[in-house]
Amino acid sequence: MKIDEKIISSHGLKTEEYSKIKELLNRDPNILELGIFSAMWNEHCSYKSSKIHLKKLPTKNNIVIQGPGENAGVIDIGDDDAIVFKIESHNHPSFIEPYQGAATGVGGILRDVFTMGARPIALMNSIHFGEPKNEKTQNLLNGVVSGIGGYGNCIGIPTVGGEIKFNKTYNENILVNAMAIGYAKKNKIFYSKAKGLGKSVVYVGSKTGRDGIHGASMASAEFDENSEKKKPTVQVGDPFTEKLLLEACLELMKDESIISIQDMGAAGLTSSSVEMASKGKLGIELDLDKIPCREKNMSPYEMMLSESQERMLIILNNGKENKARKIFNKWDLDFVVIGKTNDTNNLSLRFKNKKVAEIPIEALADKAPLYDRKSTNPKISKKKLNTKDFKNIKIEDALIKILSSANYSKKDWVTDQYDQIVMCDTIQKSGGDAAVVRIHNKDKAIAISVDSSAEYCKGNPKIGGKQIVCENWRNLVSVGAKPLAITNCLNFGSPEKPNVMGEFINCIDGIKEACEFLDFPVVSGNVSFYNETNTKSINPTPVIGGIGLINDLKKIISMETKKNKNLIMIIGKTFGHLGKSAFAEENLGFSDGVPPEINLQNEKNNGLTILKLIRENLVESVHDISSGGILVSLAEMCIGSKLGMKIKKPKDLVNSIEYFFGEDQGRYLIEISPDNLQKINIFLKKNNIYGEIIAEVQNDAFELEKVFSLSVEKLCKCNNQWYYNYNAINKK
Repeated sequence: MKIDEKIISSHGLKTEEYSKIKELLNRDPNILELGIFSAMWNEHCSYKSSKIHLKKLPTKNNIVIQGPGENAGVIDIGDDDAIVFKIESHNHPSFIEPYQGAATGVGGILRDVFTMGARPIALMNSIHFGEPKNEKTQNLLNGVVSGIGGYGNCIGIPTVGGEIKFNKTYNENILVNAMAIGYAKKNKIFYSKAKGLGKSVVYVGSKTGRDGIHGASMASAEFDENSEKKKPTVQVGDPFTEKLLLEACLELMKDESIISIQDMGAAGLTSSSVEMASKGKLGIELDLDKIPCREKNMSPYEMMLSESQERMLIILNNGKENKARKIFNKWDLDFVVIGKTNDTNNLSLRFKNKKVAEIPIEALADKAPLYDRKSTNPKISKKKLNTKDFKNIKIEDALIKILSSANYSKKDWVTDQYDQIVMCDTIQKSGGDAAVVRIHNKDKAIAISVDSSAEYCKGNPKIGGKQIVCENWRNLVSVGAKPLAITNCLNFGSPEKPNVMGEFINCIDGIKEACEFLDFPVVSGNVSFYNETNTKSINPTPVIGGIGLINDLKKIISMETKKNKNLIMIIGKTFGHLGKSAFAEENLGFSDGVPPEINLQNEKNNGLTILKLIRENLVESVHDISSGGILVSLAEMCIGSKLGMKIKKPKDLVNSIEYFFGEDQGRYLIEISPDNLQKINIFLKKNNIYGEIIAEVQNDAFELEKVFSLSVEKLCKCNNQWYYNYNAINKK
């Protein structure tokens, strides 16, 4: 087949990139080789537009065992225990085919974790949809939620929390980011680096089909009006087969059989073989006649680029083939030796006794394009709300409007579709500040939180990057966990647009600054570019998944208030920042404001102080103050506990709206016994922390003195009504 500009373009390559391929090969590639280059050089696999900026992020400290560069990050949680975790996007596939796109996103991230030798113990997700009134939203919403639940429930891994948000920026580009967390022993971590010559290269798992071909390339291109035609590039998942694969791999990992192991994820057999060989500075020869295929007459091109799910590539030590084969036969999975490692430093492919491809591994990996894209400084919003704009808005009405909105209503209708307690180690599930999962048969647990910051990032990407790291930190602190490390999924538009690259670079700078100050390293992650349709980009949406450690199960705390007559104290000062607030968005339709500044010293000092109070048994419950400000956060504490509150207005209060709905950062609400008030005040003064009593727990009424009084039952009803109203409207 003659390779022309149309074929080059259809593979997602630029003309200059094709010229570089010819230069590296010292000849023209054949169509198979072109397909392999297109898979390895696309944005999804090569990080060619983001790599130089990602290097800025802090990735090491004394608890990091493995940072970015492997299938997942690994951290030390003491007692020779390790946590393996990562978050990744499956945005484009989920928009094209929501059920399978979301399901295979879950399956793929699970394989990233158990490839490292860890048994998955929890799943989280961050999913973003267009406006509820958009005609596509309900179908996409239902499909994605069903796909996440279907895969996780069937494989038997609890989905313990996450977030779901709606905004018009996602009308044509939804975001589906899945996070998996696994547990392993420190001395049993497995890596993808190939070692040794003449070692068996083994294909295990499901058979290869024609689903998902060019999936990675599709994820590295923007959509247009023909996106529906890309359905064949979406993979099809089978959680029951993945469960078998999980158990077979973990069984084989009990001895010294495995040299290296790699998930066949994006770009399938191509990326797994190239990445293993590249890290080991070796060559690999594969015999494609031996690939287990589920469809007839598959070509080498289709075999190498298929993204069929539930497959692994393993390099075994000599003499371990028969033992490994018995294990995979027992689990009714394919096990085929398809090649050997060698010293050629090439990817060599044979089919029907002919060499059909010969490519230097270095050309596919180290020599992939690396771009320092043009960027422009983001347009920073400077619009401010005028107090006259909300002079006639009643506080009670504003609160109800926020609580009953799509973004701030309870999401039980989503999380009830997920099995959150399978494996029997879930201590706190979704609905709180962070999920808590016990380390099996031990007196310690990890806390997990996933958060995003699209609105703040749109207003100021650097502040938004800092804010979302701090928000994640606060959520972990609020359940009594010491924050340890994060994984990130950075969702942006086209990197070829200077304004998008400007947003990306500034966001990275903000994440870097916060992570360095908080000693909260980034150990894994994913960049998802080209989230746009017909040249219209989404808002910059960084998603952070954080892990924290609780060394004593007795020190776990929740946001639900506990006892009548207890006091509620605010930790951290309130200035009344409304620029990018839930109040402004939901009550005024104002979304162009300035996000609040982040004081990292206050974030760290306040958070560490909260942890000390928890360890000293001086607090009954904790909730961080985030979207919606003080009043919404107080309401959330009451909705969870079904107890009421009597809230007082601070003295000399000028504007109640600013005080009660402002989104100043670094603040917490703590519930305390009156008997502990003096001790806490002394403690706060000693640590230079600002605190003020704002409310008292009572039986039923949620009331702001001399302003309004609502029953907790009404609060709960308001917070639950959105989905049922939405469903009723869409069924008409």
